[in-house]
Amino acid sequence: MDEDAARIRRDEGRPAAGAWSGGGWRGEVAFLRRTLIVAGVVILLLLLWTVRGALLLAFAAMLVAVLVRAVADPLHDRLRLPPRIAVLAACLLVGTPLVLAAVLVGSEMQAQVMLLLENLPEAAAAIEREFGIRIPLPGGDGPSGSTDASTVGAVARQAASAALLAVDALAALVIVVVGGIYFAADPGLYRRGIARLLPRAQQARARDALDATGRALRLWLLAQLAAMTAVGTLTGLGAWAIGLPAPLALGLFAGLVDIVPLIGPFIGALPGVLLAFNMGWEMLAWTAALYILVQQIEGNILTPLLGERMVSIPSALLLFAVVAAGAALGLGGVLLAAPLTVVVVVLVGKLYVRETLGQRVEVPGEEE
Repeated sequence: MDEDAARIRRDEGRPAAGAWSGGGWRGEVAFLRRTLIVAGVVILLLLLWTVRGALLLAFAAMLVAVLVRAVADPLHDRLRLPPRIAVLAACLLVGTPLVLAAVLVGSEMQAQVMLLLENLPEAAAAIEREFGIRIPLPGGDGPSGSTDASTVGAVARQAASAALLAVDALAALVIVVVGGIYFAADPGLYRRGIARLLPRAQQARARDALDATGRALRLWLLAQLAAMTAVGTLTGLGAWAIGLPAPLALGLFAGLVDIVPLIGPFIGALPGVLLAFNMGWEMLAWTAALYILVQQIEGNILTPLLGERMVSIPSALLLFAVVAAGAALGLGGVLLAAPLTVVVVVLVGKLYVRETLGQRVEVPGEEE
């Protein structure tokens, strides 16, 4: 009797036949739906990783569009030019000085770059003789200094690689410039397209976040261009004043690599220091003083003057952003590490820290 009573109690607590059928079917469908969503997200991330080079070019084109719009918007607001006419005028205002500079100083720049490349091997050899530190340079002679078939083949391969790299860089530059003009012609079209990928309830937040990101990139870009111009000009004039060869090339190189945060100034100083080492200790001391002075001017004068236009990012965050971007995206990631970090800082601060966590935080690029 006790066993029968226990079995009856178990049967009473067990759901009737078919009771699990509806709930079990719905549970399996929900589980399958979640699994498909996770799989779709993983596939999307893998696809984005596969085309990361194209995405990097698209981001560089966005920076070009930000620069063009920074010139076009005042023309549209103050001169009442139609938007597309203002963009065309901005392209002419930005591109014409660059073309004229290339035409006027292009031959001199090419000669100075060749002079710099010719002097670097001798400077590297001087460092090797003095300290025993070998600095490998492409196209150098073998241990015996003889030119055999293998050396000729190696030089030919290096020349072919350099030519291919130059073609790729030129093609990438054309894509970035053309894409930037298309972005600048109608930025609202692309902003709305990105927002429509999200649920309707989140589209307004997405558009607001994208607007703040664009303004923060504009502030960073204008300040960075001003700093790069100042660093390149001061370095070139200083190199000319102390007697370094190829001062125009040294100034151009220092200005260009200044876009890389924190480590850019050290990279920009390397060619000048190498050349100065081969010219004696006195020239080396003058060259070191020149680069230190330029960086002090940038850090203590330019940065405070541009403070209102600079996007404040912790130095450690910038450093590791450069390392991570270089490891994941190569040279392009290193060059674009700072603006990528600006985008991440704005989106995290606005969408997560402020709107999700509810904490008060200043977000760069927001209108007062």
